[in-house]
Amino acid sequence: MPRDDMETNASGRIGKSIPIPTSLGGYDRKTVETVCRAIERRELMLAFQPVVQAFENGRIAFYEGLARVMDETGRVIPARDFIEPVEPTEAGRVLDCLSLEMGLVALAEAPDLRLSINMSARSIGYPDWVATLKEGLERDTTAAERLILEITETSAMVMPDLVSTFIKDMQAKGIAFALDDFGSGQTSMSYLREFRFDILKIDGKFITGIEHDADMQVLTEAMIAIARHFDMYTVAENVETASDAAWLTKAGIDCMQGYAFGAPSLVPPWREGGEKRLA
Repeated sequence: MPRDDMETNASGRIGKSIPIPTSLGGYDRKTVETVCRAIERRELMLAFQPVVQAFENGRIAFYEGLARVMDETGRVIPARDFIEPVEPTEAGRVLDCLSLEMGLVALAEAPDLRLSINMSARSIGYPDWVATLKEGLERDTTAAERLILEITETSAMVMPDLVSTFIKDMQAKGIAFALDDFGSGQTSMSYLREFRFDILKIDGKFITGIEHDADMQVLTEAMIAIARHFDMYTVAENVETASDAAWLTKAGIDCMQGYAFGAPSLVPPWREGGEKRLA
């Protein structure tokens, strides 16, 4: 489906000025300003990274669409370098809208694609984001069962009751949910029972170099066991070497993501010569 046909509320935010909280200062303010300018110039894109099955010889389970923005020098900036100060702001809500919109476009273009898109729990009550999701699912009746929404552990804990209700409602429509960066925040174990995520993504700080780190091995094995108890698939993030991948496979991980299997690509692997910018 051509991008010009995506007449959603999210697209309507492109080119408009986004307010920046006056409380921000220094580096955080500069970072938010950079993201706002990128959105206004339509220099926002997704980079796609494969998530592979551990026991299927690297077969791709799904792709993650990772937000990227371009600064005024033409440098592409990954989300990890800007998301923390941006996430609580209006720019974070618009970023979530546009990321979801681009993900829905990708799903419409590739009927066999399964794709995860990151979102903040704060966007659950944001009208433009809700409208973008609703319109995208109405436009493509197969999108829900191929869409995975990733919510970070830290974000989920901001409003756990709202997240829990939202997950249940959307799962009834066929959407799957992943708890991203598990182990990086302060999630109470009791919330895992309430949230009922479909996928548990183990934070990369536990994974990189795990073959030689007995402490991280014990912690990762515990997280795999917890996920299994709650019927969640597990994904190890930041898998960088074949030896780490081999240890994780032996430990019973379901899927892996990292440079050992593929770097994020601005050109969609399923489409030759992909577009880098919003149209």
